[in-house]
Amino acid sequence: MDTLLVILHVTVSIALIIIVLLQAGKGAQIGASFGAGSSQTVFGAGGGKNFMHRVTVSAAIIFMLTSLTLAYFYGQPGSASIMPEKIQTAQPAAPTPDALPAPTTPSAPATDKADK
Repeated sequence: MDTLLVILHVTVSIALIIIVLLQAGKGAQIGASFGAGSSQTVFGAGGGKNFMHRVTVSAAIIFMLTSLTLAYFYGQPGSASIMPEKIQTAQPAAPTPDALPAPTTPSAPATDKADK
């Protein structure tokens, strides 16, 4: 289920990019007001809702729904994780007798008999 949803999400996102790039910009019809071609001013200032607009809206809705669904599935507590629950700390190894420093005996403080 998750794999199918990810494949659908990636496919819709690529399709949405292509659909948006294929559409003409809002300023593309500015030349029509000076008689340089036909325009969609018959439909009003906003223009008509053509096929590309409907496809763009449909792809955007599917993209948002798959995004929310994937966020819900992968954001669940208790989902599989590669991180361990508890991090184990390394215990220092006990030193071997050869590695221990030689014991030192405290020396008696030196007294200077000349000062007395």
